[in-house]
Amino acid sequence: MSPKTSSGERFQNHLKNEKSPYLLQHADNPVDWYPWSDEAFEKAKKENKPIFLSIGYSTCHWCHVMARESFQDPEIGQLMNQVFVSVKVDREERPDIDSVYMTACQMITGTGGWPLTIIMTPDLKPFFAGTYFPKESGGRGAGLRDLILNVNDLWNNSKNELLKSAEDLTSSLQQLSKFKSGHELDENILEEVYKSLSQNFDDEFGGFGDYQKFPTPHHLLFLLRHWKSKDDVNALTMVEKTLDAMVQGGIYDHVGFGFHRYSVDRQWILPHFEKMLYDQALLVIVYTEAYQATGKKRYMEAAEEVLEYLLRDMRSFEGGFYSAEDADSEGEEGKFYLWTADEIEKLLGKEDGELFSLIYNVSVDGNFKEESTGHQTGKNVLYQSKSWEKLSLELGKTPEELWWKMESAREKLFNARQERIRPHKDDKILTDWNGLIIAALAIAGRVYKRKDYVLAARETLNFILNNLKINDQLMHRWREGEAAVNANLDDYAYLICGLVELYQTTFLPEYLQMAQEYTKKLNDHFWDQEQGAYYFTADFIPQILIRQKEAYDTALPSGNSVQMLNLERLYLLTGNDEYRNTSIAMEKYFSAIIKRSPTAFTMFLSAIAFKIGPSFNIVVAGDKNKDDTSLMLKTLQEQYLPNCVIVFNSGDNHLNELIENMGDKNMVNDQVTAYVCGDGTCYPPVNSLEELLNIIK
Repeated sequence: MSPKTSSGERFQNHLKNEKSPYLLQHADNPVDWYPWSDEAFEKAKKENKPIFLSIGYSTCHWCHVMARESFQDPEIGQLMNQVFVSVKVDREERPDIDSVYMTACQMITGTGGWPLTIIMTPDLKPFFAGTYFPKESGGRGAGLRDLILNVNDLWNNSKNELLKSAEDLTSSLQQLSKFKSGHELDENILEEVYKSLSQNFDDEFGGFGDYQKFPTPHHLLFLLRHWKSKDDVNALTMVEKTLDAMVQGGIYDHVGFGFHRYSVDRQWILPHFEKMLYDQALLVIVYTEAYQATGKKRYMEAAEEVLEYLLRDMRSFEGGFYSAEDADSEGEEGKFYLWTADEIEKLLGKEDGELFSLIYNVSVDGNFKEESTGHQTGKNVLYQSKSWEKLSLELGKTPEELWWKMESAREKLFNARQERIRPHKDDKILTDWNGLIIAALAIAGRVYKRKDYVLAARETLNFILNNLKINDQLMHRWREGEAAVNANLDDYAYLICGLVELYQTTFLPEYLQMAQEYTKKLNDHFWDQEQGAYYFTADFIPQILIRQKEAYDTALPSGNSVQMLNLERLYLLTGNDEYRNTSIAMEKYFSAIIKRSPTAFTMFLSAIAFKIGPSFNIVVAGDKNKDDTSLMLKTLQEQYLPNCVIVFNSGDNHLNELIENMGDKNMVNDQVTAYVCGDGTCYPPVNSLEELLNIIK
């Protein structure tokens, strides 16, 4: 409960004028929170207080729990105000701050997560780290009250020891991005990571590991490329088993579509219910590539359902996409998504209700347990344990008949669910995550021949260009008309990825030009001229303790990994040696650390696989209004060709300015003509689609 001022008004702390939804959730806490600012740091120095740094995000379940238990408690608020200067950070708005202090937490505790709790000196050097703390010490571990009192005692009586600890930790942090460059990686590393993924694969339920399951789309993208390159059926089997298990499982929203963040069990049944924009984008790409690789319609349907959810629920009026939806509604995790058997029967009737409950594993007792207590709730997560084909055999109905019957039921449940109180939507718009959405929409648009997807991708790009630039400087976050926070490596890398995919879909040269221009900005302001690779932050903004360089993947592929693939594709598209030279320097810089733990770098290794090849540049010269040209381009775009880039030469002078020797590649025999170069060879031009496919396959 928020305290009131002497005039009776509700107290608001220094977060009240922020734009971040997460910070605004804490604006009326009794804790006198400050945003990350010089004002807070100067106050800590002047009053000789340590800084209590709390980092989270607005759809984080355990952030909500810690807020309810502690930060909304007047007694804890008063105690924190006496001992600390307290600072709140939205990790999605300031990933640079989050990354530095999460690394510190992992060094101190061996683990990490959100809410992230850091206690540090007034000059921002950490000496204590943790994640969630209950209010009181007990069965759930040390409590926040005791932590505050202990830190206060140490600060007052053993301050020099804390300062030395902070100095030592900061020194260790500064060494993390400093290591010697190695050599270029060879094909052996690709085989090694494939074997490692195979060993960690869950043969029974799909996915990797035997506890919590995350989608890990970058692993699946790597395996698809390995299958294509080596014709290894097992690699494709791992991908298919995982994709089938996810879309049938409770991690998938069977009523409104879209994927929850992860499952808390091995079987993909019980989800952590928040929905993240980046997961949807990456999974649309994976399911679409799986459709290209296998021709199986169910993967196309999954991708189209996710895009239906995004375009319906997550798109702003202005054209950008929101960041996330919460796991909680009305203070209860998953409440929006769960169903009782009684609700199902009332909405669908007895006969259809029983059929729906059979297919989606609904029971009177419920299959959803409260996470903290393990108690049965009588509520159900919807999931399928059998495919439509198996169900149709058991129930004596065709798969189509069964699917349409359940689609009618789904629509009834969807309409009923619309009357519920929705989870909180984090409506900030981030450049990096929207770059991924541009890529996903562009890929799906060209593969499924959906002009609406391509239009949405172009509108999202226009939103970024019109709203997320200040004085020609790309920004990271937009909300309520305000762009803020200088763009980071991920913003540039993901946006460049989206631009390359838009070019591959539309063949409009301006997208290729923009990809080149943003790559130049990255090279000018993020590239380490001495050692190689990209820093996470630009050279013209204040740094926080250290300037990080990372290539390992988390839930998101790293910016260096994505840009590595961007560089290789741009090199193949344009013939500009600078792109290849930059990618080799990056490869050498990270090679030693990649060799130590290759499965943490599967996105980077997908770029390495593209570089090792064989990869092909295909120039199609033709008249865009003629059927033979349309057929060749359409067929190429439908194929699964992860090792190819396509240029369409329609005689556009703009393209000649962007790509070397484009003027020499014209139609032969007044027919559509394909020029293929790759693996050190340029092949004679061909007019037939069959000859072209024989070369690149």
